[in-house]
Amino acid sequence: MGWSGDPCGRPLDSPAVLVADTESITKEWHTFVFLLFQLPALAKTLLISLIALSTLVGIMVRPFKLDEARIAMAGAALLLLLGLISPLDALTVLLNDWNIFFFFLGMMSLSALAEAAGLFDWLAARAAALAGRSSRRLFLNTFLLGSLISMILSNDATALILTPIVYTLVTRLRLPVLPYLFACTFIADTASFLLPVSNPINIIVLSTFRLDLWTFLRLLFIPSLVVIGINMGVFFLLYRRQLRGSFDPKRLLSAATSIRHQGYFRYTSIVLMMVALAYIVAAATQFPLSIVAIAGALLLLLGALRWKQATIRDIGNHISWSIFGFIAGMFIVVRAVEETNLTTQLGQLLLHLSGGSSIGAVMVGTAGAAIGTNLINNVPMAVVLTSALHGVQYTTASTRLGFIAATIFGCDLGPNLTTVGSLATVLWLLILRRRNLEVSGLDYFKIGIMVTPLMLVAGALTIWLLLPR
Repeated sequence: MGWSGDPCGRPLDSPAVLVADTESITKEWHTFVFLLFQLPALAKTLLISLIALSTLVGIMVRPFKLDEARIAMAGAALLLLLGLISPLDALTVLLNDWNIFFFFLGMMSLSALAEAAGLFDWLAARAAALAGRSSRRLFLNTFLLGSLISMILSNDATALILTPIVYTLVTRLRLPVLPYLFACTFIADTASFLLPVSNPINIIVLSTFRLDLWTFLRLLFIPSLVVIGINMGVFFLLYRRQLRGSFDPKRLLSAATSIRHQGYFRYTSIVLMMVALAYIVAAATQFPLSIVAIAGALLLLLGALRWKQATIRDIGNHISWSIFGFIAGMFIVVRAVEETNLTTQLGQLLLHLSGGSSIGAVMVGTAGAAIGTNLINNVPMAVVLTSALHGVQYTTASTRLGFIAATIFGCDLGPNLTTVGSLATVLWLLILRRRNLEVSGLDYFKIGIMVTPLMLVAGALTIWLLLPR
């Protein structure tokens, strides 16, 4: 008979032994954490770097089909658990970035409430009617409508709302769907730096680098028009055969049928126009854009409840809550990396590669941001680059502005190269799959490689020409 007790003769599964084991494990864990705090700076830097790198790789690979939010939060939780960043420091980081979180909430709520009013269906019907019978003109109107939605409600709204509407429209008109659907996803990112509110990435960068509205528009508005023009021109060339011919306008539903309630539709249109104007005023005065977005969403929600067009639960179901966990996790991970001085060294490396010149800053910044977004997604790349450039001592003001503009430009436009670069593209793919349309990463890359590098080079050169000398 084998021995089945501890040295004192107690059974292994007795409460006393279990308590003793638990206390032993807890004591060993506390000892480990204590020793971790005594680690040399190099060892601590290596451990933080390993966790940060594993988090970024996890976001890119998504093992076990985990979503990006869980991976980012797991990385942040591990850093907190190991004492590599203090809870107070992590909380301070999140509280300091309240503007970004509330902007996401306000933007997604505005989009959901405008959709409930039938506004986007009405706009699509009007775009089709204005196209006459021409499929080419309808293609142009898709680009223009996508640009308008991205400019006012962000690129994610364009992908999330315009894509299913355009799909329904072109299938009803019996037109080839892929050219129009590719137009939806590409213009979402291509037009996402017309205004500061056109992409949450802009808010992330501008929360650190306080650019006034005039400086933002002076450096990025014309480059945005340039790349929009290139995007449309290349797409018309690529899809010239599919866009031949015309469609039967009798298959169209009238714009009036899109309006579910006249009163709420008018109210929504007025509120959104007020929000658009308030965005401009807020950006010009550097007033938090999130407050404008939240206020506009509350006004639309009151109208929706008044006319019984939506409920709080309906709107809540349209909001991607996981994005908040994703951003929070990435902010904490990057904050821990900041304490190792690695992000500062990255900024110094970029400055060195640029040669300290304004054209070098724009080209290096654009290339680095574009490559990074297609490796780890544009949200974490924007956070990393913003942190890296924040503590750099620039040779000239022009070089500093060049890096800031290039970070926004590269992180906004760069994701058009692959399917993993931005949330807007991920949302677009999910919408297509629900309609039994499969676009592989290779299929997307074949289109992206034909247009994105050209847009990046042309836009970067335009930014450089607009920098102050």
